[in-house]
Amino acid sequence: MKASGQQRQYLVLENYIGGKFVHCENHIDSYDPSTGEVYCRVPDSGQEEVDAAVAAAKEAFPEWSACSPQQRAQVLNKLADLIEAHLEEFAQAESRDQGKTVAFARTVDIPRSAHNFRFFASSVLHHTTDCSQMDHMGCLNYTIRCPVGVAGLISPWNLPLYLLTWKIAPAIATGNTVVAKPSEMTSVTAWMMCKLMQQAGIPPGVVNIVFGTGPKAGDALVGHPNVPLISFTGSTATAQRITERSAPYCKKLSLELGGKNPAIIFADADLDQCIETTIRSSFSNQGEICLCTSRIYVERSIYSEFLERFVAATRKWKTGAPSDPSSNNGALISKEHLEKVRSFVALAKSEGGIIHCGEGVDQLDLPQQNNSGYFMPATVISGVSDSSRVMQEEIFGPVTCVSPFDTEEEAVSKGNGVRYGLACTVWSRDVGKIHRMARRLHTGLVWTNCWLVRDLNLPFGGMKHSGVGREGGKDSYHFFTEVKTVAIKH
Repeated sequence: MKASGQQRQYLVLENYIGGKFVHCENHIDSYDPSTGEVYCRVPDSGQEEVDAAVAAAKEAFPEWSACSPQQRAQVLNKLADLIEAHLEEFAQAESRDQGKTVAFARTVDIPRSAHNFRFFASSVLHHTTDCSQMDHMGCLNYTIRCPVGVAGLISPWNLPLYLLTWKIAPAIATGNTVVAKPSEMTSVTAWMMCKLMQQAGIPPGVVNIVFGTGPKAGDALVGHPNVPLISFTGSTATAQRITERSAPYCKKLSLELGGKNPAIIFADADLDQCIETTIRSSFSNQGEICLCTSRIYVERSIYSEFLERFVAATRKWKTGAPSDPSSNNGALISKEHLEKVRSFVALAKSEGGIIHCGEGVDQLDLPQQNNSGYFMPATVISGVSDSSRVMQEEIFGPVTCVSPFDTEEEAVSKGNGVRYGLACTVWSRDVGKIHRMARRLHTGLVWTNCWLVRDLNLPFGGMKHSGVGREGGKDSYHFFTEVKTVAIKH
């Protein structure tokens, strides 16, 4: 779409290949979710651009992989310094591009992006390998780990720089070079980071970023014969396509996918702490976090009290202009996504569910310039069957459903009763019960009496349709390297 008669100036992004910004002939419109207006043009890259990026990454690999971990760590720490020095610019850009509040971007997205580089800069220095003696045969065996080559990294739109750096940092720390594709809907902060690469000391070709859609740029990347490794965060449906495209090349895959995460609240829970935390776990970042709570199961003896207090607390969770410091939530990512999330609320209502607050119940009070934005109030639903699509499918918006349960056995059954298995929260003062539940729930992460407490050393990932593989300190080190066993006869 070209600028209209009023000659609006758009921000025009370029691919970053071989240490240079490279013009692309075709572009995609990118919208400001808080106003519904186009403000940015993103390259619509395809096979040609991906081929150039892979060639640059392949050329840079021998020299970068030969650097010591200490040399690579120094570069990662410098890039973290530069992101922190420009934190406010990144936060403002992330908010405008994604719709989230500036406060969330300022306190969560951008600090964590810098921390990702710092964490892996340190982590890569402290791994050990294995050694085994076979004295009776006069042999010594040991393992070494080598970078894989060109890593293909595809990141989503909900936590754009946060999740992109979660992939780039371990990939380059371990000596790989990178071709990354951010979401075409949230590309600006990745482009801004490219401007810092040279100053950070990252050699040309070590990090290449190609912008564009999944069906064009993403497909070209995952199907490229010279990209032996793919790390992807996104939908289960896209992951299935990636698996099919990668199969002929036997690529290493790490797939972090969707969630339909339960909170299981027992009668002995600290309700004050539980309600405060479950509001955050349900609605933070507009509910657009794969770890958000979308099913809440409450022991029947406290169900009515919990529901009443939870709805009252939800009504205080303000949805408003992202720049407003008092806003808890901003806008959803797109008009299409807003319509999808609203359709689930309509489905729940048509099936006899009760909409206690939020969509269709509470009116939003938005500034005039945000009236065409993609806003939706935090919504609480009850009375929905466990078999409903509302309870089975990932909504990825500010919507959560509350249901009662009677026994621990029933709580386990309900918690496990979906195809996803990413995360869950359990609320109880009974330590034995917490340990039993943690063992029996089929999720990659179990939080008890808290949410989103993360030690980056430990594995992150899901079970069932929520993913393949794990990432985190040692797990990322293993994924982004190949292990080799060496036997020495003496």
